[in-house]
Amino acid sequence: MASEFSRTLSLLRQERGVSQRTAAGDLGISQALLSHYENGIREPGLLFVVKACDYYHVSADFILGRTLSREGSMLTSEEILNAAEPGNVLQGSILATLQSKLLSGAVGVLFGLLGKLGDKAAINAASDYLSSAVYQLYRHLYRSAGANEAYFSLDPAACTMGLAGADMKLSEARYARALRGQTAQKAEFPDLSSQAIADAYPGRCQSLTQILSAADARLSALSESKS
Repeated sequence: MASEFSRTLSLLRQERGVSQRTAAGDLGISQALLSHYENGIREPGLLFVVKACDYYHVSADFILGRTLSREGSMLTSEEILNAAEPGNVLQGSILATLQSKLLSGAVGVLFGLLGKLGDKAAINAASDYLSSAVYQLYRHLYRSAGANEAYFSLDPAACTMGLAGADMKLSEARYARALRGQTAQKAEFPDLSSQAIADAYPGRCQSLTQILSAADARLSALSESKS
């Protein structure tokens, strides 16, 4: 992300026909700091990203290299700011903040739709699936950091044997079974059209779209590589 951002930031300034000194002054930072941003030496905070979007009249996703469309934003400047900690302080990298925002938004839409369906088994299975994924990823981080794994009751060896993955498979099976049961009972499923999702979840539908699009492309490429 850093290389895409720095490259785009530099190109936008050149396209506008202004010097680094002028752009830096307009953006409220020093020329040296802007040079660092444009050369990928330093990563900016959220407030600068928002200012740059407004200054160059492009979407946040475009300036961060997430889309080729200057106006077609999956995440607005306001959403990026909302992803920051109190005081608009960036915790970690912009990429981590954006991914957190995308996932939380997409998961929010998913559980909102499941809530409308009202099937407790499906809701619990979805929660178990995601919980095991978070657990496994955190255990990897915890182990790599050299922390004491005695904090967890599950033995480290058992954790590396794919138990979390197995639990996710079981949770997915319970989830699918619950949904099939709703279909068999001719339950009324929520409207899943793009317009209906956008109307029901105006702030989070873009996150869901981005997650689905990225995952679909990644899995399609994987499928093609195996064929």
